[in-house]
Amino acid sequence: MTPNPATVSEKDSIRDAARIMASEDTGVVPVVDGRKVVGMVTDRDIVVRFVAEGKDPANAKVNECMTKSVRSVKEDTPIAEVLSMMSSAQIRRVPVVNSSDELVGIVSIGDISTETNQDNKVGRTIEQISQAPSNN
Repeated sequence: MTPNPATVSEKDSIRDAARIMASEDTGVVPVVDGRKVVGMVTDRDIVVRFVAEGKDPANAKVNECMTKSVRSVKEDTPIAEVLSMMSSAQIRRVPVVNSSDELVGIVSIGDISTETNQDNKVGRTIEQISQAPSNN
């Protein structure tokens, strides 16, 4: 898990989100209201929903391109359960929240792969997720 990831609000510009992605070397930034996750914005969201459409990311807000229906997991969720959820939802990154539903981190396929690289079933599941179309 990547603890305490950089975040944006719905009112921040898409350009701000892209700058955070560049400075943090990541392809995703959680969108929060306070510490509660309200969405995720990915580099793909920015490219497909704005740049490819000829829209200006400097003048658009994150809420115009973020994915709003975001699944999250609790800090104590077993890795197998996280992996199962990621596989069924075909997502590559999941926000991790505490008991108050406040963002505490993000877990990615890479994190799980590093943690469980000895398990062939996990490896096959990760491969299936990686080959699926990205939602996050």
